[in-house]
Amino acid sequence: MHSLDYGVILAYLLFSIGLGIYFGRNQSRQEFFAAGNSMGWLPVGLSVMATLFSANSFVMYPSIAYGSGLRISLFLIAVSLMAPLVLWVFIPVYARLKCQTAYEYLERRYHVSVRSLASGLFIFLRIGWMASATYAASVVLSNVMQVDQITVIVVLGVVSIFYTMLGGLRAVMWTDVLQFFIFSLTILLTLGLILNQTEGGVSGMISTYFEGRENVLIDFTPSLTLEYGSWALLIGLFLEGLSAFGADQVAVQRYIAARSEKTSQIGFSINILGMWIVVPGLLAIGVGLYSHYQQFPEEIVSVLTTELNGELPDWRSGNGMTVPEYYQSYPQYVAEDIRALNKQDEALPQYVRLHFPPGVVGLFLVALMAAVMSSIDSGIHSVTTALMVDFRDRHFAHWKPKNNMIEMFQDRALVVLIGILSIFLACNVGEMGDVFAIGKKMTAGFGGPLLAVFILALFFKNSTTAGVMTGALAGALITMTLMYLASDWFSVWFWPIGFGLTMLIGLAVSLLTSKTGQNSGEVSLTYWNVIHGRYENPPDTGKE
Repeated sequence: MHSLDYGVILAYLLFSIGLGIYFGRNQSRQEFFAAGNSMGWLPVGLSVMATLFSANSFVMYPSIAYGSGLRISLFLIAVSLMAPLVLWVFIPVYARLKCQTAYEYLERRYHVSVRSLASGLFIFLRIGWMASATYAASVVLSNVMQVDQITVIVVLGVVSIFYTMLGGLRAVMWTDVLQFFIFSLTILLTLGLILNQTEGGVSGMISTYFEGRENVLIDFTPSLTLEYGSWALLIGLFLEGLSAFGADQVAVQRYIAARSEKTSQIGFSINILGMWIVVPGLLAIGVGLYSHYQQFPEEIVSVLTTELNGELPDWRSGNGMTVPEYYQSYPQYVAEDIRALNKQDEALPQYVRLHFPPGVVGLFLVALMAAVMSSIDSGIHSVTTALMVDFRDRHFAHWKPKNNMIEMFQDRALVVLIGILSIFLACNVGEMGDVFAIGKKMTAGFGGPLLAVFILALFFKNSTTAGVMTGALAGALITMTLMYLASDWFSVWFWPIGFGLTMLIGLAVSLLTSKTGQNSGEVSLTYWNVIHGRYENPPDTGKE
C-alpha cells in the first residue's frame, strides 16, 4: 500500500476519536443513552442505515452478485413491504408509550419476565451480529492491507470502543452519518473504476454477466436447500427486516433519540430510500467484477491456485493443464469454482489490490472500516443500554447510583466489557462459513422468535405471558437445533422457521392458559389500544 493510503486511514481513525472526545463533554445518563431526545431526521435515518447496513453488506452483496446471481435484490422488495409496519405500528407505539427500550413495552403488555427474555434474546442476537460484521470486514481489510486479520479486528474494535465510551449515542449517530457518506462515495468510485477498466462498457458488462446463465434474477423452485431461492428471500428477509427495524434496540434507540414521532418516521423513510440507492450500487459492483474476471480470468485464478495448492479440483479434468492454463481456456468455470470453494468474498479485495490507485485504496479501506466500526459502536452501545435499563435498573434498582459521575463510570465500563467480548468472538467466528451464512446463523435463531413475541403482543389480545415465554424459548431452541441437524438448508429459511414456531406455540399455549371471565375493565396494550390512547400511566419500570 502507498503512504497516501495509510494517511487516509490514519486521518479517519483520528477524526472518529476526535468526535468521541468532542461529544464526551458534560455527559449525563439521558445524553449517553438517548442523545437528549434531540436528534433530527437526517442523523436518525442515516444512522439507522449505516448501522444495520454495514460491513456484512459491503462484502456480501458484491460477492453474492459475483458468485450466485442477482436474486438477492429481492431484499429491496422485502424491506419495502415491511416498511409500513415499522412506520405506522412500531414507531408510534414506542413514541406514545415513551419507552426507553423496545422491551419495556413487553413488560407493560405482559410481565417483566417477558421483557427480560426479549432483551436477553436481543443481547445474544446483537453480540453475534457484531462478531460476524466485524469478521466480514476484516477478511477484506487484511487481504488488501496484507495485515494479520486479528490485528485488524483488534485495532478497529479498540477505536470504536473508545469513541463510543466517551461520546455515547450522539457520537455514535454522528459517526454513523459520516460513515454513510464515505460508504456511498466509495461505491460510486468503485463502480466508476470497474466500468473504466472493463471492456464493453455497461452494455458489455451486462451481456457478459447474463450470457449462458439461468435463474439469475428469480428462482421460485420450492426447496429448503436452494441458495438464494426467491421464496426464502422474500419471506425470510421480510421477517429479518421487520425484526431489525421494528424489534431491535439498535434501531429503536435511534427512534427514541429523535425529537418526535414524526421525526423518527421521516428518518426511517430516508433509510429505506437510501437502501434503494446503495443495494443496486453494490450489486452492480458484483456484476462488474464478474464481467471483468471473465475477460481477465488470470487475475482471480491466483485465488484458486492458492486455495487448490496448484491442483485442479476433483470435479475438473484438465488433461495435464496447470490451474492457470485450465481457467484461461475455460473462463466460464472461474466464477462457478470460486463459489464452490467459498472464495467469492475475495473477488472484490483482489480487484482493489490490483487496480485501485493510491489514495483510492485508502478510501476503500476507510469505507470498510467505517462499516465495521458502525456495527461495533451501535452494537455495544445498544447492548449496554439493554443491560442497564432492562436488567440493572429493573431488577437491581439498589445498584443504580445516584451520583452522575458514578453512573457514567458504570455505563462506560460496561461498554468496554461488551466491546472486548465482541472482539474476542469476531476473532473466532470465521469457521462458520461465508459472510452471508455467518450473518444469518448468528441472528436467525434469536431474531425470529423475538419478532414473534412483538407480533403476539401488538396484534393478539388474548396472548398470555406463559404463551409468549413458552413460544419464544421453544422457538429459539428448536431453530438452533435445526441449524445443527440441517446444516445444508439455506440459512435464510431459519427466519420464518423461528418466527413461525414461536407464533404457533405461543398461540397454542396462550389458548390453554388464557383467563376465563377476564375483567372487562382490563385494557390490553395492543397496537389498537395504544394508538387510541386507551391505556393508563406506565407503572414503575425502572425509569428515572
